[in-house]
Amino acid sequence: MKKLGIVITDGVGFRNFVMSNFIIEASQQFDKIVIYSGLPASCYRDVENCKIEIKELTVFNEGKVTWAFRKWKELAHLQKYKIFYGMNDNLVSGYPKNNSIRSIFIKIIYFFTKYINSDSSILFAEKMQFLSFSKNNVTKEYLELLKKDTPSHLFFTHQRPPYLAPFLYAAIQLKIPAGTFIFSWDNLASKGRMLGNFDYFLVWSQLMKEELFYFYPNVKNENVKIVGTPQFEPYVLSKYESTSESFFAKFGLDNAKKIICYSCADASIGQNDPLVIKAIAEGIRNNEIKHQVQLLVRTSPAEDDSRFRSIRDEFPGIIWNVPKWILTRENHSENWSQRIPSQEDISDLRSILENSDLSINMCSTMSLDFMLFDKPVINAVFGNLENGLYNDQRFLNYDHYKKVVDSNAVMIAKNTKVLIDQINTTLNNPSERMKYRKAMIDLQVGKELVGTSKRIIKVLSEL
Repeated sequence: MKKLGIVITDGVGFRNFVMSNFIIEASQQFDKIVIYSGLPASCYRDVENCKIEIKELTVFNEGKVTWAFRKWKELAHLQKYKIFYGMNDNLVSGYPKNNSIRSIFIKIIYFFTKYINSDSSILFAEKMQFLSFSKNNVTKEYLELLKKDTPSHLFFTHQRPPYLAPFLYAAIQLKIPAGTFIFSWDNLASKGRMLGNFDYFLVWSQLMKEELFYFYPNVKNENVKIVGTPQFEPYVLSKYESTSESFFAKFGLDNAKKIICYSCADASIGQNDPLVIKAIAEGIRNNEIKHQVQLLVRTSPAEDDSRFRSIRDEFPGIIWNVPKWILTRENHSENWSQRIPSQEDISDLRSILENSDLSINMCSTMSLDFMLFDKPVINAVFGNLENGLYNDQRFLNYDHYKKVVDSNAVMIAKNTKVLIDQINTTLNNPSERMKYRKAMIDLQVGKELVGTSKRIIKVLSEL
């Protein structure tokens, strides 16, 4: 009996693997599917059938010893690869600013791992991390759960969440093959260590495969498969289609004007979002933008629009799209992880991508979303170390985004004047960077969007 266990950790994983065709394709290839979920079981009402079982995972909370060994492992990984700007930036930003007992301990690990960060030392720290929670009650619960379910193999839809390490440990102890999908394009060259050692890996592209070999030299070629990503598959699924007429009517847009879409980051890194939105709105109001345009702002799915209230009042002509993501559980330690998208929101996003004339964002994955629809992209990064604004220009040096910048697929605006000039230039000639956008999509996404889920399930069924 072919029985697939799927580990879904949060709302973004839900979007990618439940709201794509992944579950539908899995149901056709496997006799039984068990979804091990970090979200409430009620989220899966629309996907349950006789082949699918939903099991909520008890949340694992790290003890101090487990945390210490994980911190050692992750900091050693960052230290080992700190020649990469993103890795070093995470090291610098994570260095404690005070001298509490916890902070002093972290500073000691920083010092220690600066000199001792070999692969063997990292693996030793991971071994001790896993040993530290091996007798934990939640770990025992996971072991009993997997003993009872006996999946043929486990597929982790995200390689990083540390609270899933005991679940991976349980699979290893029971000799259940476990694999993972590399969640996002920036994860390998910018983020910390994976939660543990997997038996196989599914990656977006040849580029990501090469990155995986570089950062995890023990990974074998035959255990890595290039599959693309289900993140973008909804854009080619008919259930998310809508007409231009219905889109313009829904948002009160003027079909005689071009649409500039500004996509916000979340509040932690999108601190300059209000400045950029205001700059565009004033450019429209003062006729500095030489085309008839309207501004549509899409806020981050991780938050509401409360931080933009003053801008909404000052510029009533801005059209707002606040993503319809539903909070499924209150009082969670990571509330953002418990938000899942509605089908309506995915349809809205697809319509925005399809009908907008220009995308502006701060080095976001949304750059790829718009490129998939062959729309021009400007990255607005107004802050640096000298001007006192939040330093978002540093993201231009992150390895995954430096490739975008160097490719000429996007334009970079570091101040208001440059941004307005670039808006005018781009609207005059939107196809100017078309070949660079296509090359970037080929590099980063790797496979056609049509059939992405079928491709992933074919790989999983053959393992």
